Amino acid sequence: MNNEKYLARNIDQALMEWKDNPRRKPLLLRGARQVGKSSSVRHFGKNFKYFLEVNVERNPEVVEFFQGSRDVKTIAAKLSDFFDVPVIPGETLLFLDEVQKSTDVIHSLWFFKEDYPQLHVIAAGSLLEFALKDLSSFGVGRVSSLFIYPMSFDEFLTATGKAGLLRAKRKSDANHPLEEAFYGKLVEAFRSYMLVGGMPEAVSTYAETGSYRYSSDIVNEIIQGYQDDFAKYSAKANPTLLRQTLISVAHQAGAKFVYSRVEGEYRSSEVKAALEMLKDAGLIIPTYHTDANGVPLGAEINERVVKYLLHDTGVLLAILGIDDDTDQLIKELMVADSIDLVDKGHVAEMLAGLELIKYASPQKRHQLYYWQNMNKGTCAEVDYVIARGGNIVPIEVKSGVKGSMSSMYSLMRNPQKHIEGGIRCSLENFGCFDSPEGKRIDIIPLYAISNLFQGKTM
Repeated sequence: MNNEKYLARNIDQALMEWKDNPRRKPLLLRGARQVGKSSSVRHFGKNFKYFLEVNVERNPEVVEFFQGSRDVKTIAAKLSDFFDVPVIPGETLLFLDEVQKSTDVIHSLWFFKEDYPQLHVIAAGSLLEFALKDLSSFGVGRVSSLFIYPMSFDEFLTATGKAGLLRAKRKSDANHPLEEAFYGKLVEAFRSYMLVGGMPEAVSTYAETGSYRYSSDIVNEIIQGYQDDFAKYSAKANPTLLRQTLISVAHQAGAKFVYSRVEGEYRSSEVKAALEMLKDAGLIIPTYHTDANGVPLGAEINERVVKYLLHDTGVLLAILGIDDDTDQLIKELMVADSIDLVDKGHVAEMLAGLELIKYASPQKRHQLYYWQNMNKGTCAEVDYVIARGGNIVPIEVKSGVKGSMSSMYSLMRNPQKHIEGGIRCSLENFGCFDSPEGKRIDIIPLYAISNLFQGKTM
């Protein structure tokens, strides 16, 4: 294992719970390239006496052990001999990385569950979803999954040595706002997070150097890695189309996605396929329209009306080319009395959606929903709608400390929706106020979305 400083992640606890579960299954760690899958497993591996990492891309010769064999105990013994690491149930963590390179390795996970359940086995890989899609009903009932994303704001605070701010934030709520001293520090840290994003290497670089320029360089390297991946899948999709679609998602963030705005003469069906691949790669996250008539919200989505978020704000800003004028952007974002992010790719709205995903349970892939009045001549739209305790809760995101709430009020006053309260996310301090009809609106700061999940689940 390498000696690089590990940045603590929310997924760490979920991995420990999996380790101690007597009914555990082989585990797939799923997420986009460079979000920290391998680093998290290596760190987790320190909880075992032995750690055996098998990288199928770096050691393609080991694939031979898996071909034509379902005897996973024999396979494990061969891996043990090849890498000279003991494989002992309960004492060894077997980590199969870059498993998308071999369907035989992926298939072996089925049999680890059936024939070698005592052994702790984790698998991961870049663009793993593409390989899984080609395997119908893969691992149903035999394999568990955990989903990992770029670092959340809470993880960013810990990584940058601001655990005290995190503790102060967690103690606050709508009835107990932050002291002004803490409030100012958290707004400053959150604006840094908007710029840096949550890619672990970028966060680590920023934590070490304090430089947005250096962290931006890392993000650009990561984006180049994505484009290199696109070339690997040229048989399934045009790499240029994938690139142009990703750029278009960045430019259309916060709005209904329009296929015709993708640069090039592409058919809608081609763009749709590209969007699906980018979603599978973990690079974009859909936000579906819902009528918000009841729970579950996903029961009545309109798949033709969808927004897309990029998985990371640092990646968004880099794709938009904002990093070319980083110094000016920093000045804009760091002004104490105002923040204008709407013209910068709807960063605030996108970040709120990403935070909602990151703090939800990692055991499943969560969906995001928004509401829009679809009647002609109206433009009411609420950024997010979530379900909490069987109730529908609308969330309106504001990039600054002001902004109209008319759309939320319109949704809340509809008697068919049975909505009793809402949330405004902005850079304000915690607080609350009433709608014109007397329904409570909690102010949950953008930097405190994790507070919604303290002791609760989506």
